[in-house]
Amino acid sequence: MSGNSFGTLFTITTFGESHGPALGVVIDGVPPGLELSEADIQKELDRRRPGQSAVSTARNEADKAEILSGVFEGRTTGTALAILIRNTDQHSKDYTALAHTFRPGHADFGYTAKYGVRDYRGGGRSSGRETAARVAAGAVAKKFLAALGIGTRACAQEIAGIVSPMTSWEEVEKNPVRAMDPDAAKKMEEAVLSAREKGDSCGGIVYGEITGVPAGLGEPVFDKLDALLAHAMLSLGAVKGIEFGDGFDAARQRGSTHNDAFLGNGKWSGNRSGGILGGISNGNVITFRLAVKPTPSISLPQQTVDDEGRPVTLSITGRHDPCIVPRLVPVVEAMAALVIADCLLRQKALR
Repeated sequence: MSGNSFGTLFTITTFGESHGPALGVVIDGVPPGLELSEADIQKELDRRRPGQSAVSTARNEADKAEILSGVFEGRTTGTALAILIRNTDQHSKDYTALAHTFRPGHADFGYTAKYGVRDYRGGGRSSGRETAARVAAGAVAKKFLAALGIGTRACAQEIAGIVSPMTSWEEVEKNPVRAMDPDAAKKMEEAVLSAREKGDSCGGIVYGEITGVPAGLGEPVFDKLDALLAHAMLSLGAVKGIEFGDGFDAARQRGSTHNDAFLGNGKWSGNRSGGILGGISNGNVITFRLAVKPTPSISLPQQTVDDEGRPVTLSITGRHDPCIVPRLVPVVEAMAALVIADCLLRQKALR
């Protein structure tokens, strides 16, 4: 396994590099007859694409989706669905000085150790740009789930130590940091811009929900639903931790407090488990939080070495997000949708 594929029955394989001609994804397992257009995919790609605001990178990519196969007369055929996203605004020359230098906080050294060669232009496959292909695939999964009353949504709950009250989902797409509270969003935006002005970056926390999930999804032991979601989220380069429901707070509770009482008919007294018990969905809303690290590409001087072991003082130039949290939100939704779509097909095959 090369690590470029994800899923069991609803399977995606992504390809392409940050500064190559294009990115793309091949999706297997999409049920036939699903209404699907490039506009459905474009709507999600537009939420992730660079150059949206002052808190994102200035790289100007249209991220136009091209459906190459798997759709005929506006409906999926059930065969492999291929989507292409061309790169049009690469500034590869920005990375020439990094050809023999390992950037702190990046995958440069790891890729060199693994393959003996690396694409230093924006990080190649390790670049966050790879997530455009995931969002395209997630758009298809979202369309499939929507017909079943299932939805995925996410928001910025914390940026640069500023916590947003969980006020209103309607506010999330109305501000550049994608927070629920407009006052907190303004403070977050100011903190991100301040970090950028200083040549630095900041991290945060993404909160996610999956609504309408029926009880019974997930597989025993190794493919528990929370394990699959954790796999999906931790495969995102900036994500360094995940918790479900009360998460780490559960470590400080007693069983008498943490256990939600079962009320029958799929109803529970609370949702401290985050909608998953024993690795199986219990009918509650699935809730999770992700720890997102600061963007490692910063212009402040950093100490590193080159591939000959010689000390180098590095100041990274080019176009980078001072905070990846806002653009990560649609990627998180996409990965959640891919997991649930796959689990639904596995459950259908079982029953």
